[in-house]
Parts: sequence; C-alpha cells; structure tokens
Amino acid sequence: MRLATFNLESLDLPPKAGLPLEARAEVLRPALERLEADVLCLQEVNGQHVAGREERALLALDQLLAGTRYAAYARLATTGPKGRGVADVHNLVTLSRYPIRSAREVLHNLVPPLQHELRTALPPVAGAQPIRFDRPILIADLEMPDGTTLTVLNLHLRAPLAASVPGQKLEPFVWRSVGGWAEGYFLSGLRRTAQALEARLVLEQLFDADPHRLIAVAGDFNADEHEVPVRIVVGAEEDTGNGALAGRSLVILDRALPQDRRWSLLHHGRREMPDHILVSRALHSRFRAIDAHNETLADELMGYARHTRSSASYHAPVVAEFIGWQAPPA
Repeated sequence: MRLATFNLESLDLPPKAGLPLEARAEVLRPALERLEADVLCLQEVNGQHVAGREERALLALDQLLAGTRYAAYARLATTGPKGRGVADVHNLVTLSRYPIRSAREVLHNLVPPLQHELRTALPPVAGAQPIRFDRPILIADLEMPDGTTLTVLNLHLRAPLAASVPGQKLEPFVWRSVGGWAEGYFLSGLRRTAQALEARLVLEQLFDADPHRLIAVAGDFNADEHEVPVRIVVGAEEDTGNGALAGRSLVILDRALPQDRRWSLLHHGRREMPDHILVSRALHSRFRAIDAHNETLADELMGYARHTRSSASYHAPVVAEFIGWQAPPA
C-alpha cells in the first residue's frame, strides 16, 4: 500500500489561476502518476462556481485527475460554508483506492477559538477577537482488504506568514510597522500551534478507543520536525518523559530519508521539510520505504518575489510504502 501527501499550491481555474489548468496539468499529472498512490492526501485544492448552483465544486481537480488512476478513487473533501459544497480556497481532499467507511471534519471541536485583543490595529479594535483556524482536519476511516481499518488524518496547518492586522498592511507583503508584522506573525503561530493541539487531542481519542489503531497523519505541517507543531502532534517519549505513553506517540517517517533527500520545499536556497507522514506504532510495523519527489522543485521565495506561482508546486509530494495489504482490483 502506498500513501502520499501533496500540496498542489492553490489548484484553480482562470481567471483566479495565473496559468491555464492544462499548463499545470502537464507537470502535475505525471507527478501524481509517479506516486502510484493507493491513498492520496491533497492540500490547497480550490473550489469553483458551478452554473446554476450556489455551492462550489472541485472542477479544477476533476479536470486534473481526468484520465488518471485517481479519477475512479473514492473521494473525501472538506466542506464549504454551512457544510455545503466546498470552500473557495485551500480545501483538503483525500483520495482512496479503498472504500471510505466513515469520515468527519474537526474544526474547533476540541480546541475552541483562542481570544486575542489586537494591540496594533489601525484604527484600534476594542475587545478580544476570536482566532479561528484556516481549515478543518479531514479524517477518513478506510476499509482495508484484510478487514482492518486505516484512519487517515489529512492536515494543513497555518503557514508561517504573518496574519493580517487591520490597518497594518501597505501592500500584500509590505507592512506599516514592525510591531504590526510581529503581531501578525504571533497570530499565525497561535493558529498553527493550536490546531496541532487539536490534532493531538483527536489522536488521544483514537488511542483511547483502540491503543493499537492503524493511523497516518499526512499533510503540510508548515513546520520541520523540531518545531512546536510537529512535536505536539508526535507526542514523543523524550517530551512527555513517560515511557508508559510511548505507544501513543507517532513516528516521523521522513527520518528514514537520507539527509540529502530529506526536503520537500526550497526557500531562499534553504532545504526544508514541512510536509510529513506520521504514523502510529502499529502502522509503523508495516512501513518499508519513503521518498520525497523533490528533483524539480523551484525556489518558493522567487515565486513570492515575482508574485507568480509555479506551474507545478513549490512542495514536493511525499510517498510512503507499507506491506501487509494486497491492492484491490483496479
């Protein structure tokens, strides 16, 4: 069984997209096919208007997947406003060759919105404001060929870019004051860390129900393994100091990559690994290999500097291979 995660970098259709979809598909389709994934977790899939309907749909994704193995896969996506359709931007999508037996979204179910009184807003904003997560965590229970259940959490945490503060932006990436930028950066860090906590609390519930559950958490954490969000989700023994809890910690699979291959993003010439596949100990017993398809990545910072998007993505797809299941018929 092959499980992969891939941030598609705002997949969309014109006029919102900077490039025609077919131009992106020429590089994205081969990248998707190369993964040969049985389970594929996608991030940043934008929704489009459908004529005669209020709800948005994943038209760009439909066009991208046409003619690929993934077109026939079971599909699960985060929902839009009021639980209908999909969101305008940055939907999570899980595609599975195996049946999806149950699904849910988690958004402030276990961690309510934090409250913060803005200090640098212009004009001043009175009272504390809620700090909400950008998108839910998408959870799927997959029925595997041997009758076991694989639980997959598709996750996309807040990017480490300063959140908007009223009156503090001169241009999209130009701030009025250092204090305004600092408060925005503080807010984005709160969102990323708090949602990581919600993911860990979901894991606690899953382990309470079954300590030997097969679990994978895959997606764009916007953090390297040593940073707070990943450490919260992993729950390593060296952090808890309690060996009796080791069975509830997750394993960071990209540690199995050689150091020169261990990166999924290029930022100002610096190799980073914000995209991860973490697994429970039970699933780790079936783990055999992992790879990051990073050979063609462009530098993300150059794209932001030029206000352009890569025809592919600034993120490399990451794929892990497990044994113990026969692939279902095509």
